Amino acid sequence: MQNRISRRNVYLIPYLLWIALFVIAPIVLIVYYSFFDVEGHFTFGNYSKFFTAVYMKMTLSSFWYALLITVFSLLIAYPTAYWLTRTKHKQLWLLLIILPSWVNLLLKAYAFIGLFGTYGFANAVLDAIGIGRQQILFTDFSFIFVSVYIFIPFMVLPIFNALEEINPSLIYASRDLGASGWTTFRRVIFPLTISGVKSGCQAVFIPALSLFMLTRLIAGNRVITLGTAIEQHFLVTQDWGMGATIAVFLIIVMAVIMLVTGTRKRGAQDANKRKAA
Repeated sequence: MQNRISRRNVYLIPYLLWIALFVIAPIVLIVYYSFFDVEGHFTFGNYSKFFTAVYMKMTLSSFWYALLITVFSLLIAYPTAYWLTRTKHKQLWLLLIILPSWVNLLLKAYAFIGLFGTYGFANAVLDAIGIGRQQILFTDFSFIFVSVYIFIPFMVLPIFNALEEINPSLIYASRDLGASGWTTFRRVIFPLTISGVKSGCQAVFIPALSLFMLTRLIAGNRVITLGTAIEQHFLVTQDWGMGATIAVFLIIVMAVIMLVTGTRKRGAQDANKRKAA
């Protein structure tokens, strides 16, 4: 028994080393740099500067756009995942949805620049139907549209898995008891898939908070987020301390979101199953 435990501990060493080197060490470095100003002097000024009107407005903007991206992704992904579970070749369709996520993000951004540009395909269609060419690129619409397109697979997958795990007998029982399709969805299907919805929202909302490449290429810097500010401080102003301070705030927010949406997952899921039963 002791030999099994010792072997198990040995197998954990590579994992623990990976966590220490590529998760804990970078976070420690970010926290360390957040206490230094642009001249390398130790200071708490970065944190007091972060809570000024400029950065608070930027924070609210980041949360607002991340929320919009998450909501639109959910509204599109849930019906898509629901439809996938009822198709004949579901694995093939799922592969086609996941396939765009294998393409480099920069390549997809430049592809949309071509599509939404003044002489791109979207404006050509608008011109052909008589609406005329419009300014699509470098707008809030283009930024949210491209972001939702990029994050859709990360919302579809957990919801699809949650839908696949539902016992069909629960749906049949609901129908046999006279429940309508909407009532069955509201009282049985959706509560049983809430864990997948939470996982999908985590997978979309958290990275959407720190978007920076799309804000520059698609939104033309009209959308300013915390991710954009981090990029500017590290690459342009060379104020690593302020950039690290914003990164510390994002890490804390991401940890809080994961705790809030994940701590009661098991209990809520069991309660929903009892309620549906």
